Amino acid sequence: MASKLFAYSLKGRRALFTDPVSRMGGEKMSYLFPTYQALKGITESIYWKPTFIWQIRRVRVMAQIQTESVGVRPIKFNSASANELSYYTYLRDVHYQVEVQFDWNYNRTNLEQDRDFRKHEAMFERSLAKGGRRDIFLGTRECQGYVAPCVFGEGEGAYDNVEQLGYGIQFHSFIYPDENREVVEKKGVSYADLKVNLWQPVLKNGILTFPDPEECPHQRVLYQDPIRSFTPGENFSFLEDIL
Repeated sequence: MASKLFAYSLKGRRALFTDPVSRMGGEKMSYLFPTYQALKGITESIYWKPTFIWQIRRVRVMAQIQTESVGVRPIKFNSASANELSYYTYLRDVHYQVEVQFDWNYNRTNLEQDRDFRKHEAMFERSLAKGGRRDIFLGTRECQGYVAPCVFGEGEGAYDNVEQLGYGIQFHSFIYPDENREVVEKKGVSYADLKVNLWQPVLKNGILTFPDPEECPHQRVLYQDPIRSFTPGENFSFLEDIL
């Protein structure tokens, strides 16, 4: 069981959904499409509680895919010499329609009393109407984003008439220990694996449909970590703050 579907418009002057391979030379290049993990983080910036997990269903590319390279001087932490010039390749003038929903995080058994679909659905809609609870970043902090409610599929998209646009293997998402259902107990502490997921996106008529992280064709375990705990009254409250 999951919540109802929500849709929001996502815009920005620049976006940088970094291809990890491009970082090896000290530079960054954006994927052509936003990743599941980036959209999940954006949705969590609109509204999030440890009670549930956001699931990204679809993203519709509204604006034509354009890139631009910008010269930057990143800080060198491992050298006393002057910073070197690097080039970051951004997406330019992006516009997406994003479809999402949430389901409960069943690892949080102590938060069962907070599992109220109507409550969290109303809170998300109110937060979205305000532009989100936290700042929206499109992949990286220098890329400011803006969100607003929308109807998924409404309006004309740049790739509505393109039957299929494929891309190579790219990063999809992480499965964090907090969200991994495969939990092991060690000396009274719950542990789970941190996994990285890869997939091959295919844009069909301007829409990218995401598989769930557990359904990605390529997975790798990075390491095992304890599950973070949220205790009501200590680092979590059921009382909602007023926007």
